[in-house]
Amino acid sequence: MSGRVLRGHAGIGPAVAGTALVAQDNFSARYDLDLAAGRFSRPAHALFGESYVGRVLVLNAAKGGVATAWMLHGMAAQGLAPLALLLNFANPIMAQGAAFAGLPLIDRFETDITAALRTGDQVALDPAAGTVTLMPGS
Repeated sequence: MSGRVLRGHAGIGPAVAGTALVAQDNFSARYDLDLAAGRFSRPAHALFGESYVGRVLVLNAAKGGVATAWMLHGMAAQGLAPLALLLNFANPIMAQGAAFAGLPLIDRFETDITAALRTGDQVALDPAAGTVTLMPGS
């Protein structure tokens, strides 16, 4: 696999590959999503109406509180979770929620991850190494 490599802090979860869904907005699992429909539901969010299911969410910063952990876990249990989370800045609660849900998470990139990737890009994540590889042709 040879493509541009973006480096972040060592993350959590398994290595995965998938399609990016990108916005410079912040992210709250509780307030931004319709968990039953698997879509962004807050009208003010740049991804309003977009399905997040099975996609690599690329957003700026985590927001929200303790509900994030059980919400991410519930999404995963229902098969309505994103494939992975890439954030410029995750908080401990988002990390806990991703771990609880079994979702890969990487944050603290050397560059603004929301500017480095575009919706539709094919990416491969290696959370243990803290890397995201932009697949050729993306």
